[in-house]
Amino acid sequence: MNAPALEHGLDAAYQAHRLHLAPDPEGMLAEVAPRIRAVVTTGAGGVSNAIVDALPALELIAIRGVGTDKVDLEHARRRGLRVTTTPDVLTEDVADLALALLLAASRRVCVGDAFVRAGKWPTQGLPLATRVCGKRAGILGLGSIGRAIARRALGFGMSIAYTGRGPQPGAPYPYVDSLVDLARDSDVLFIAASGNPGTQGMVDAQVLDALGPQGILINIARGSIVDEPALVAALARGRLGAAGLDVFQHEPQVPEDLLAMDNVVLQPHQGSATAECRMDMGNLVLANLKAHFAGESLPTPVV
Repeated sequence: MNAPALEHGLDAAYQAHRLHLAPDPEGMLAEVAPRIRAVVTTGAGGVSNAIVDALPALELIAIRGVGTDKVDLEHARRRGLRVTTTPDVLTEDVADLALALLLAASRRVCVGDAFVRAGKWPTQGLPLATRVCGKRAGILGLGSIGRAIARRALGFGMSIAYTGRGPQPGAPYPYVDSLVDLARDSDVLFIAASGNPGTQGMVDAQVLDALGPQGILINIARGSIVDEPALVAALARGRLGAAGLDVFQHEPQVPEDLLAMDNVVLQPHQGSATAECRMDMGNLVLANLKAHFAGESLPTPVV
């Protein structure tokens, strides 16, 4: 889980069993299942219905993250389980990475770094990069993270438009009903929507073609939202200009073709990976656990 403070907090207050570290996960599960009242997991990892159903005393699923696509919420409701996430505390860090990916992809930061390290600077030059300031930003999903991205983009003099399930009350940016139309009118498309069956494959070949050969795609949400083979094809054939990707469809596996592309910036799902953010996320997980077992209102319930 790579969260030492959370691990320490769990050990200090509870008897914690780490299924992912067990030499024999099935054996451990069978041994401890009757005593397990809460599961702590990550948004990317989730918990399967099979494990949920193997835990007869389960009461709470505490997710360290905001994604619920790897937890069957309807199944949890049927079981009478509570589910919590850690919203807001990761918003600013994820938005920071979104802009970092945009700058890296447009200004070819990684290419320039490799160029200098390879000793090419004294004898060679690099192709010109692309300006960020003043470009048109489209945002898919204007939740808390989408709004934080918009605030940062405004600092670069970018214009903002967005799409999603519907217009957001009080949003100061134009709403575009069609994702294809938003992509067509954008220089960069940020994906900040939730991963769920309704958004799966939403960014398809038609959207990528609308974004176009000068367009940049930034994804800090979920890999499932993008038709990954269509993305690879668009980048390989020059129908899309560049991409900055923190998430992938089959993490931790990344399409081989992407690894060889210098117009793609890759990150291993690091949106919330700052020491400060992970501390805050862990504290919120612990707060939800404490409140549940004390019979108090949960700080951040989903179910």
